Amino acid sequence: MLDSARFRAFIAQELKVSVEDVTAFVLGGHGDCMVPLPRCSAVAGIPITELLDAPTVARIVQRTRDGGAEIVKYLKTGSAYYAPGAAVAEMVGAILGDRHKILPCAAYLDGEYGIHGIFMGVPCKLGESGIEQILEIKLTKQEEAEFDKSVNAVKALVAVIDGQLVGALTSRAA
Repeated sequence: MLDSARFRAFIAQELKVSVEDVTAFVLGGHGDCMVPLPRCSAVAGIPITELLDAPTVARIVQRTRDGGAEIVKYLKTGSAYYAPGAAVAEMVGAILGDRHKILPCAAYLDGEYGIHGIFMGVPCKLGESGIEQILEIKLTKQEEAEFDKSVNAVKALVAVIDGQLVGALTSRAA
C-alpha cells in the first residue's frame, strides 16, 4: 500500500489533481524491483497514458521505485512512519468493517501469478476474514518479466535472512 500510495501521489502532483481522483497500484516487493502499473492507473477513470507522455510516465515510475530513499533523504534519519501507519489503519478498517475493499497487500501466493510459497504485493479483497481474494490481473510480457524479477529479488532476500537466522541459532547452540 505504501508504494501504491506514493505512485498515486506522484501522479497527482504531476497532473495537479487531487490524489483522491487517482487510482494506481504497484505489484511485487518493496524496493527498486517493485512493478508500478501505468496501464492500470487512471485519474477520474482516464488512463494516465492518455494524460501524460511516455517519458513523464517513465519518470514517475522510477520516482516511485526510488521513493523510499527520497523519504529517508528528507527525514535525514530513520524512515517513513506516517504512511505505513495510515496503510495499516486502512487495512484494519477494511477488515473490521467487512468492506470487501480492494487494496494492494503483501499476500502469500500459492499459485496466483504462477508463484508459490512467497509473500508478494498484489491486489487483494479485504473483508472480515482478512484477505478474501487475491485478484490476478493479466500482465503484459514486460510486466510479467518485471514481476518475476521482483519475486526473485524477494526470494534472494529471504534466503539471506534465512541464512543469517540459521547462523545465529547455530552460534547460540555452540
